Amino acid sequence: MKRLARASFPVLIAALAAGACSPAGTDTGGSREPGTKEITFLTFETPNLDAAYWDDAIARAEKKVPGLKVKKLVAPSIDRTGYAKQLLASGQFPDLLVSVSPVGFAEAGAMAAWTDQELEPFTFPQSNPIGGKIYQLPYNTQPIPLVYYSKTLFTKAGITAPPKTYQELLDACEKLKAQNIDPFVLGGGGKDAVASSYLWTALVGTDVYKKTPDWMSQRRAGKVSFNDADFKGATDKFVQLAKKGYIDKAALSRDYANTEKAFLAGKGAMYPMGSWFATAGDRSPMKDDIGVFAFPTDDGSPAVPAYTGGGMSVSAKSKHLKEAKEFALAFQQDKATLDAVVKGDGAIIAMKGYTPPTGMGPVYGATVTVYQDAVKNNGIVNSFLVETGDDALLPGLVEKSYALAQDIIAGLKNADQATKALDEDWAKADSK
Repeated sequence: MKRLARASFPVLIAALAAGACSPAGTDTGGSREPGTKEITFLTFETPNLDAAYWDDAIARAEKKVPGLKVKKLVAPSIDRTGYAKQLLASGQFPDLLVSVSPVGFAEAGAMAAWTDQELEPFTFPQSNPIGGKIYQLPYNTQPIPLVYYSKTLFTKAGITAPPKTYQELLDACEKLKAQNIDPFVLGGGGKDAVASSYLWTALVGTDVYKKTPDWMSQRRAGKVSFNDADFKGATDKFVQLAKKGYIDKAALSRDYANTEKAFLAGKGAMYPMGSWFATAGDRSPMKDDIGVFAFPTDDGSPAVPAYTGGGMSVSAKSKHLKEAKEFALAFQQDKATLDAVVKGDGAIIAMKGYTPPTGMGPVYGATVTVYQDAVKNNGIVNSFLVETGDDALLPGLVEKSYALAQDIIAGLKNADQATKALDEDWAKADSK
C-alpha cells in the first residue's frame, strides 16, 4: 500500500508550486502603521462561536505580538478543510487556520510542524501525529457524537431511563415511533453534510474501534477493508435505523442551524451531536429537559468517540512564520478566549492548569460527566471521519463518506454498497 506521506495529494503539491510566489503574509501600505506585519487567519462562525467571539479573541492575541495585524477570513460553510484546499489551489492559503484537518496539507509541505517546546502547555501534546510530527495544536477535546435527548419525549413514550445497550436503544426507538415521535433528529443538508454522518461515526466507534482501536491504521496497512464483517456490520446498523424510519429524511434538507432548532423545538427525541451543542442547550428554554448519554454498545460497555485537536495550524510558506506561531500560541493560551469557547461551544479544554469558568449550565455539566466516566472506564475511542493524524482517512474520503451517509439515510445504498464504495474510493486515493 502507498503511504499518504508521499505524493498522494497532487492537487496540494501543485497548488504549493503555483502559490509559492504569492505567500499569504504581507507588509502592505494598508496596514495600520508603517512596518506592520499582516497575516491572514481562516476562522469559522457558528451560532455558538460568532463573529464577536473571533474579533475579541484576535484583538487580545494581537496585543501579545507587537507589530502584527491579523486579517480574519471566514469559511463559507462547515467544511473548513475543503475551503482551505480551495484557497491553497488559488494561491491564497492563509497564514493561520483553525479546526482544519492537516491531513494532506502537512504531507504536501503546506503546514509547519509544532516543536515539543511549543506543545509543552498542552495536556495531550502528541495527539494526531502525521509522520511523527504535530501540525495542529491539540487544545480542545470533543466527544463526537454524544446523544442528547428530550426527557419529556422519553417520558411520553414510556422510556424511564437512557438506553445502556444497543437493543435498549432500538426498543426506545420503537416506543417513540409508536407515539408518532421521530427518534432521531439529524442534519446534513446543503453545505453542512457532516451532520448526516454522526450516527455512522457513533456506530463505527461502538462496533469497530471499541474492538480494534487501531483499525484505521490497519486499513492503511491493507490488513482490513471497509467491506469486512465488523465495519460492514456497523454500517448495516446505520442502514437499518434509516430503513425502520427512525431517522427523519428531512435531515437531508436541514443545515446545521436548522437541525439544532428542530431538536430544540421538539421535532424529535434524540440528537446525535458533538459536545459543542451543550452550551446551545444550556441557552435554550428546554435546558432542564435535555439529557445526554453515550451511544450504546451491544453489551453496555462505554465507547465514546472523542477527538483532541481543533487548534491552530500555520502555513509553512507564511512570510511571517515566527509571528504567526507566536500569535497562535498566544491565542490558544488566552484565559478569556478559552473561557469564551467553553461558554460558547462547550469545549473540554486540554491545556495544563486550565479550570473552566464557574456557573456552566446543566447540559454542559452532564456532557462532561459522560466524557469523564468514559475516561475512567477506558471507554474513549477514535471518532470516525474526524481523525486527523496517521490514522485518518485518505484525502477526499471524508467528503465522500458524507455523501454515502446521505445516500444511506435516503435509502439509496445498503451496507454492502456503501462499504464497497469506500474501498473503491480508498484504492483510487491511495494510487495517486
